[in-house]
Amino acid sequence: MKVAVYRKAHFNAAHRLHNPNWTAEKNREVFGKCNNDNYHGHNYELIVKLEGPIDPDTGYVYDMKLLKDLIKQHVSDRFDHKNLNLDTDEFKTLNPTAENIAVVIWNILREKIEKKYDLTVRLYETERNFVEFSGN
Repeated sequence: MKVAVYRKAHFNAAHRLHNPNWTAEKNREVFGKCNNDNYHGHNYELIVKLEGPIDPDTGYVYDMKLLKDLIKQHVSDRFDHKNLNLDTDEFKTLNPTAENIAVVIWNILREKIEKKYDLTVRLYETERNFVEFSGN
């Protein structure tokens, strides 16, 4: 029997979508306002889903305080109020699209959470635009 647990977190970050191999015109054509030379920001909402068996001793699938602390230390503290393009190693050469941000977060958390748990990361860039990655 598997049960899913979820933890929601929030961080604010700026970014610019840009492909350095393209002309300025093509970048503007493909990325539009998201290619602004001076960057733009989002209030990201992150939902981390862990799925696994209920521990018979604790009644938990996963200790939610531990999950909260992992997200804060390895995601929120790392990306909150940062310019993703300029202030983070992860996006020095990786275009910080919502898709790439979700994959980066998933990889960070996957290293910290035992493989017996299925991990899914859902990232809301706006309330209407979101992506989800589960390692597949």
